[in-house]
Amino acid sequence: MTAPGTDVDAEVYDLRGLKCPLPVMKTRKRLSTMDAGSVLWVETTDPLAVIDIPHFCHEDGHALEASERVEAGHRFLIRKKA
Repeated sequence: MTAPGTDVDAEVYDLRGLKCPLPVMKTRKRLSTMDAGSVLWVETTDPLAVIDIPHFCHEDGHALEASERVEAGHRFLIRKKA
């Protein structure tokens, strides 16, 4: 799922090399310091992130605006809940 017109100016949070559950735990912590409505690209190489990140967003009320497969893994565009 890649949303047209995704925010390419969003901050990039590099979590490549980390294994489950660290990508979700670190994403949750980073988002807690951000303003409501802020966007964050999360980059990960953890194969379980394609399940864990969308589930985390749904459970915590954040919007998963894009999910892309990239050469080194996946990246997700998350908009923090208002």
